[in-house]
Amino acid sequence: MVSKTYNLHDYVEMKKQHPCGTNRWQIIRVGMDIRIKCQGCGASILMPRRDFDKRLKKFYLSEYRQIPGDRYRLPGIFY
Repeated sequence: MVSKTYNLHDYVEMKKQHPCGTNRWQIIRVGMDIRIKCQGCGASILMPRRDFDKRLKKFYLSEYRQIPGDRYRLPGIFY
């Protein structure tokens, strides 16, 4: 089974929502385990990649990856 590729700062939606009522999470650590941060209350959860793949519902690209060229530039900020 091939695991999907995830990048830092991508947004995901899980099958079950967080108790705060939000269902949007940001990936803040990628490796053998994946840490996600709730966009409603700021709580973070660390889970194995296998469990993360099972619980994932939707995947959204971050604004970092939507800019052609430099991946780490923020939109609206001039360097």
